[in-house]
Amino acid sequence: MPSKTVSLFDLAPGKVFHDRYKIVRAHRQGGMSATFEVDDSTSGSKRELQMFPAALFESVKQSAEFGQTISQWKKVRSSAVLTLHDVHAVEDGTIALVTDMPPGSSLREWQQKNGTMPPAMLSEVAGQLLEGLAAIHAAGLVHGDIKPNTVYIGVSKKPHVMLVDGGITPALWSAKHLGDKTALIGTPFYAPVEQFGGESPDVQSDIYNVATVLFELVTGVIPWAGKSFLDVFQSKLAKTPPTMKSRAPKVQVPEALEHAIAGGLMADKKERYKSAEEFRSKLAVAKGK
Repeated sequence: MPSKTVSLFDLAPGKVFHDRYKIVRAHRQGGMSATFEVDDSTSGSKRELQMFPAALFESVKQSAEFGQTISQWKKVRSSAVLTLHDVHAVEDGTIALVTDMPPGSSLREWQQKNGTMPPAMLSEVAGQLLEGLAAIHAAGLVHGDIKPNTVYIGVSKKPHVMLVDGGITPALWSAKHLGDKTALIGTPFYAPVEQFGGESPDVQSDIYNVATVLFELVTGVIPWAGKSFLDVFQSKLAKTPPTMKSRAPKVQVPEALEHAIAGGLMADKKERYKSAEEFRSKLAVAKGK
């Protein structure tokens, strides 16, 4: 029978969760969850089991609401978005998500190993990311926290990228009943200005997140100067983003590619791309120049 509580002992290699998922190893660690590679005895497949501890929530009712909200991600189908198969609510308030295994490693790990990404490879990566983002938005959802740690990349003959942890930030926002205005939830270095003012994540903030990631991939630095959150916030207030040359003088980036990425980094959300499809189209035009 499925357990009524979950402890660290229950998640040790060799243990079985929910009478079905055999723990193989710890896979990746997030600030709010622990993730494991598991063998699914029902499907015969490798899966990822992501555990959100009961202590993250104020009540079992709140955790159940989080689980119900995140369940909407089952309807998102894209090769660039981690597929959600099941959501399990444990009696103590722990929530478990069962997904496919993401490819390769995080973009952050890729950066640490390889440095900057060549423009040609960046165009392929950007196209896949924005294809996945379009599928998310078409389902009426937003990712809410796109950054190098929530994008995975596998590289064989060509790169395969995948967005992970989709909807977790918005689902927590909703479950905790924080309303439309509250403190920033997300990652300040990648979040747009309006989120510092308490606005919830939306289509335009997802686009801003992706544009920031692409800028960092091709230059090796984020667009915004400063070491502290306050410094970065003040840099983000500028109407237009800084040039890539000003942030990374030694990196050569095609002007058309830089211009396309800049369109997703405007401080005023009304001046950013209106959709992931529009952003992808601009990058495709830049690739041909």
